[in-house]
Amino acid sequence: MINWLKVKLQYILPKHALSRLVGALAAAEYGRVTTTIIRAFIKQFNVDMSEAQHENPEHYTSFNAFFTRQLKDGLRPFSDDSQELGHAVDGTVSQLGLIKGDTIFQAKGHHYSLTALLGGDATVAAPFKGGDFATIYLSPRDYHRIHMPMTGKLTDMIYVPGELFSVNPITAQNVPGLFARNERVVAIFDTEIGKMAIVLVGATIVASIETIWAGNVTPPAGKHVTHWQYTDASGDSVTLQKGEEMGLFKLGSTIVACFEPNKVDFGELAAEDVTRLGQPFATIKSND
Repeated sequence: MINWLKVKLQYILPKHALSRLVGALAAAEYGRVTTTIIRAFIKQFNVDMSEAQHENPEHYTSFNAFFTRQLKDGLRPFSDDSQELGHAVDGTVSQLGLIKGDTIFQAKGHHYSLTALLGGDATVAAPFKGGDFATIYLSPRDYHRIHMPMTGKLTDMIYVPGELFSVNPITAQNVPGLFARNERVVAIFDTEIGKMAIVLVGATIVASIETIWAGNVTPPAGKHVTHWQYTDASGDSVTLQKGEEMGLFKLGSTIVACFEPNKVDFGELAAEDVTRLGQPFATIKSND
């Protein structure tokens, strides 16, 4: 009953206004008040500050600075194995598996459209049909920067306006088409195994989604899908190496990674598995 109420309330709450208000508060610098809030958050969500580059809560002048804290150098190394992809985030696997035509599995009883997820352009979605996907949820206690699973050259970034439902497991099980419904930023890369899409999905009180190459993408929230293309000819091409940071969330959310058909093998990775940045994510399938 309580879970049902939590989900239903999300349909009527002013999610964008609430998220922007929280975002403004999270960016504010209130001295001791900010430190007190950070300490309470650390205790409530059992955040392991021993992993942070700066362990003392007093180091952070705003909640955002704390939430997007960096890890200690070398703490999450990526393998040098060229046949192995590393996890892009600390989080928990929500779902993973085959993209069945244009359909991605969300949770029991719920699926959503690959094309819708990537912004509605069938041409953009075409390479990933019949491919593989992995959806990973970042909880409040997790590290909230996103890194490259493998080396890739950025070709497209797509901003897709939408709702800001929570993306926690309860909501994923009860809100149809959740990840293709929420505001999101899609980044598409050319890699040695073809196209790879990393989708940064917004959520309730996610104050911002940023990428390394474009900075703050949202807010402000747009009303229309916006598509940027990056080419050598225009001089704005971007290549990111395996393990390099590609973006971040200010307050928690979810990523969806998509690959072309028969390119990656997730091995024994399964729903509800905990992921740690840099640890084995998938292997490249042999062409033999």
